[in-house]
Amino acid sequence: MEDIMSPRLDAPHVHGATSTPTPAGEADALAGLPEIPPYDEVGAVDARALSRTLFERLESLEEGTPEHAYVRNTLVELNLALVKFAASRFRSRSEPLEDIIQVGTIGLIKAIDRFELSRGVEFPTFAMPTIIGEIKRFFRDTSWSVRVPRRLQELRLDLAKAGDELAQTLDRAPTVAELAERLGLPRDEVVEGMAASNAYTAASLDAQAEETDTEGTLADRIGYEDHGLEGIEYVESLKPLIAELAPRDRTILSLRFVANMTQSEIGDELGISQMHVSRLLSRTLVRLRRGLTVED
Repeated sequence: MEDIMSPRLDAPHVHGATSTPTPAGEADALAGLPEIPPYDEVGAVDARALSRTLFERLESLEEGTPEHAYVRNTLVELNLALVKFAASRFRSRSEPLEDIIQVGTIGLIKAIDRFELSRGVEFPTFAMPTIIGEIKRFFRDTSWSVRVPRRLQELRLDLAKAGDELAQTLDRAPTVAELAERLGLPRDEVVEGMAASNAYTAASLDAQAEETDTEGTLADRIGYEDHGLEGIEYVESLKPLIAELAPRDRTILSLRFVANMTQSEIGDELGISQMHVSRLLSRTLVRLRRGLTVED
């Protein structure tokens, strides 16, 4: 039995019949369309009947025209209930429901663009797989902590399903060989898929590794940055240059940068003026700096 629209939707309505004048060409293209009430007041039966009428008109409109855009957008608004219904199935996921609805709306738009009345199926029946597929693709592509190839993402799902089935049959965790035999895959590919599964979720740095772990959180065990390592390369490069210095210049360097003595203290130690120490130190540093920057 064909769906019958509510009486208020049966009357022809020309889009744009408001205070804003509508161009004659657009009014002609949209003439005869039923009045569209507020979308949240349209029931499922009316939405299907309206959608059928709008799809008939959409097929006669040229893509890219304002009339085509209006009918297409109206179809999106009328069928958003399909998206919300599909999104509700994924409410338990970590992503906000609003984001899931946005992704599902992309699937709805794709379904509208591909739908043909000649197929003889209702639009909701045709659109729902596309909407759900778009949402599943969203979770598959964005829920991983580390981006991995889609092949490995799909392999993770196959391994999880096969692992659960084998665990129930064997009453223990299946081996790699058993998983490989169940899925008809090489063992190395199964191992690769199991390793890739570790990238699906990431542990918090503040989480305890084990309940009995006494070493604190993971962050407590991560190595710290040793700033002393930054200068090793320069120290090793300076060694042959320092060896070529005069004994007094090497002594001044040692007293200044190893013993942390001031220039006045170095002068008292060597029996020379602080000014002389400053000149000798500056000359030595210039020589060493030049030696480090000489290109091979």
